[in-house]
Amino acid sequence: MSFNRLALLKQFLEEEPENPFNHYALATELLKSDAEEASKIYLYLLKNHADYLPTYYHAGALFSEFGENELAEKTYQDGITLAQKVGNEKALKELKGAYQLFLDELDM
Repeated sequence: MSFNRLALLKQFLEEEPENPFNHYALATELLKSDAEEASKIYLYLLKNHADYLPTYYHAGALFSEFGENELAEKTYQDGITLAQKVGNEKALKELKGAYQLFLDELDM
């Protein structure tokens, strides 16, 4: 039996479309094969599930990769603000590190 992770994640999303994790998991898996579609899902999450903290790290990195620097910067900043608000020190540290790398890349 072949295991198709993408099909499984799409099935989970169909079964529970209100669960932000299902969108996030699908977007993160799509990073490998369809970054444009992943970007659309991250934008959906940022708009409709702004309190879902894991989105910000991957979305910021992807937007930066696409050269969408204003969107990447806003995404990192919003993620840092949310991480501070909810008291998630690990996510805060990761987001601050990713944001700093992003800023360093802009300076080059």
